[in-house]
Amino acid sequence: MRAGKQVRGVAVLAAAVVVTAAGCSTKAPDSGGGGGGGGEAGDVATDIGIEGTTIRLGVLTDLTGVFAALGQDITNGNTLYWQGNQVCGTYDVELDVQDTGYVPQTGVQLYSGMKDNVLAMQQTIGSPINTALAPEYEADTIVNFPSAWARTLTEIPGTGVLGATYDVEIANGYQYLFDQGLLQDGATVGHIYFEGEYGENGLAGSEAVAEARNLTVIPAQIKSTDQDMSAQITQFAAAGVDAIVLTVAPAQTASAAAVASAQGLNVPILGSNPVFAPGLLQGPSAQALRDNLYVSSPITAWDAQPELLEQYQQAYPNTTPSLGAIFGYAMGDVMNQVLDAACESGDLTREGVLAAFGELTEIDTEGLLVPIQAFETGVSPSTQSFILRPADVPGGAQVVEDAFEGEIATELAG
Repeated sequence: MRAGKQVRGVAVLAAAVVVTAAGCSTKAPDSGGGGGGGGEAGDVATDIGIEGTTIRLGVLTDLTGVFAALGQDITNGNTLYWQGNQVCGTYDVELDVQDTGYVPQTGVQLYSGMKDNVLAMQQTIGSPINTALAPEYEADTIVNFPSAWARTLTEIPGTGVLGATYDVEIANGYQYLFDQGLLQDGATVGHIYFEGEYGENGLAGSEAVAEARNLTVIPAQIKSTDQDMSAQITQFAAAGVDAIVLTVAPAQTASAAAVASAQGLNVPILGSNPVFAPGLLQGPSAQALRDNLYVSSPITAWDAQPELLEQYQQAYPNTTPSLGAIFGYAMGDVMNQVLDAACESGDLTREGVLAAFGELTEIDTEGLLVPIQAFETGVSPSTQSFILRPADVPGGAQVVEDAFEGEIATELAG
């Protein structure tokens, strides 16, 4: 399994550092990913981001903003993957890691400084930053994997959303609540969401389900800097909502759960995948989250990946890994599948990598992520989601429903 690779040691990441990944691939020959063959470096056409047998990939992550904990874990996962793998059994990988602080303009500036030295973008965190960089990514014919799942990102050539888009993801979460008898047709739901692509795409999922199941949705838009959800939850309580839906960051999730508990609003809380971090289970809202939170996710939980968990804990001792680390590792695997295909075609130029990206179908990460059909313009790459719940286990969450497709997911997928 990919999660069972031997890892030789990982450097702790900080902002604006370059992490070198070296050594022979340990990927199994039948794994379908990188490292399983290919030609000599001299037989492959290259241009930007490759020197000799070293490929440099860019990482624009959040180490100091609202998704700092998630960004660190995703980037650690990227690093862990490339410490144990090569491209085509020939090329080592370096990651050029930069901290955007979840500020779009900062992301644009940092990309300008790295773009002439990277072959592709291993990670760009946040829908707003990916959107701000869309013209640059298209002009540079660069392949990019976002740490974000907004539908608008599927419109960017070369950008591969790794899982269901937020609207599909939320619809699958609703499906689970319906199937478990936790929500009924005709119910009233309050949805707190960030302004911008992330929140608006999540709200679109609520609106699609509302139309199909006769729900009343009370929308409450907030800024990513808003921390106190008291006003929104008080509004929901007055309306007698039957569920709370969140397309926010972990800080807002903690506030929403705590306020709801204090007001006696004991209803299911459904979240998009970025809403939860394991550190929340050490805070005052921990019990409310254990009782009521359901997370619809493209990423599995650590209880399903014990070998990868062991590797991660060896590489990053004294940390509490979130599911972001699994995602970061899986991102590396998918990037390797793209680069390996380009290498085997004899073309590791940006154009060659983009062509390989466009031809990739039925993408399998051996259970780390939901199955991904392909990267098509305007189409959700997957129609499936895991359902996770907070628990006192590594990563703070466990799978309660394996990857599945809800009734509305196919219609929403595009």
